[in-house]
Amino acid sequence: MDSLEEPARCPARGKCPVFLAMSSGAIRYAPSGLGPVLEGNLGEEPWVTDSQPPAEEGHPPPLGAVPGPWKNAGLCRGRRESPGALSDTSAGEEAQGEEGPAATQLDVSRLRSSSVEIREKGSEFLKEELHKAQKELKLKDEECERLSKVREQLEQELEELTASLFEEAHKMVREANMKQAASEKQLKEARGKVDTTLFAEFQAWRESPTLDKTSPFLERVYREDVGPCLDFTTQELSALVRAAVEDNTLTIEPVAPQTLPAVKVAAVECGSANTCALSGLARTCRHRIRLGDSDSHYYISPSSRARITAVCNFFTYIRYIQQGLVRQDAEPMFWEVTRLRKEMSLAKLGFFPQEV
Repeated sequence: MDSLEEPARCPARGKCPVFLAMSSGAIRYAPSGLGPVLEGNLGEEPWVTDSQPPAEEGHPPPLGAVPGPWKNAGLCRGRRESPGALSDTSAGEEAQGEEGPAATQLDVSRLRSSSVEIREKGSEFLKEELHKAQKELKLKDEECERLSKVREQLEQELEELTASLFEEAHKMVREANMKQAASEKQLKEARGKVDTTLFAEFQAWRESPTLDKTSPFLERVYREDVGPCLDFTTQELSALVRAAVEDNTLTIEPVAPQTLPAVKVAAVECGSANTCALSGLARTCRHRIRLGDSDSHYYISPSSRARITAVCNFFTYIRYIQQGLVRQDAEPMFWEVTRLRKEMSLAKLGFFPQEV
C-alpha cells in the first residue's frame, strides 16, 4: 500500500524525448486508464542515466537536451489521447504542411488573375470614356465651326449694310446740299428782284423812320395790307378802330362767359355776345375791344380779332424800329416786315391759327 502512494517514475528519463518534451512543457502526457501497466516495483527510486539532470519544475530544459530528429507533435488540446492518436495528428499536420505551398500558389494565381481582370475592365472603362470625350469634343468643334461661319456671314452682312447706309446717307446729304444751293440761288434771285422795289423803299424809310403815311414804304403797306385788313362791314366803327390802332390806344380783352352787357353803336344793336360788332355776323364773341378812354365795349368775333391783331403786330414792330430798339441790319428787318405783311394778308382772307 505504501509503495502505491509514491509517484511513478519514467524508467527512460534522461535522454527520453518524450520526457524531455513533457519536462519543457511542449507536450503533456496523461497515461490512459486502458493502457498497459508498467511492470516492476513502482516504489523504486528513479534510476539515473548519463543524461543531464531533470529540469526544475516550471523551467524548460536547454535546447541541447532535445535530440535532433525529434519533432514537436503539438500541444495537447485538453483531452486524453492515446499514442496512436498522437501519431495520427502528427501525420495530418505533416500532410497539411505539404499541401500549404500548393494552396498558397493557388491563392497567388487567383490574386494575379483578379488584378489582370480589374486592370482589363479599368482599361475598357477608360477607353469608353475617352471615346465619349473625343465624340463630345468633335461635336463641340463642329458647333464652333458652324458658329464661326455664322459670325463671318453676319459680319459680311453688317459690312454690306453699313456700306449701303453710308452710301444712302451720302446721297441724301448730296441731294440736300443741291436743294439748299438751289434755294439759296432762288432766294438771291428773289432778293435781286425785290431790291429794286420794296427793299429800296424800306431801306429809304429806315434811314429816317417815321409813321407818316406819305413815305413810299408806309403808303404801300397801308394800301396793300392795312386798309384791306381793317375794312369791316360797319364802316364807322372800322374808321374808329383804324385810328385807335395807329394811335396805339386800342385795347382787346377776353370776355367772361357770364358777362353779357348791352352796347349800342350808331343805331346798330351790338349788345349781344353772339353778334360781331364789326362784321355784323352772328358769331360767338369771346373778346371785346375798347377805343381810347371810352367806357364802351364792342364784342368782336375770332376772325375780326385776328385781323386787328395782325395789324397791331405790324405797327408795334415799326414803332420799335422808329425808337431804335431793333439793332439789326436792313435785310433782316426787311424780312421780318415781310413776314408781318404776310400775316395781315392771311388774316384778311379769313385764315388765322385758332379761335380763342
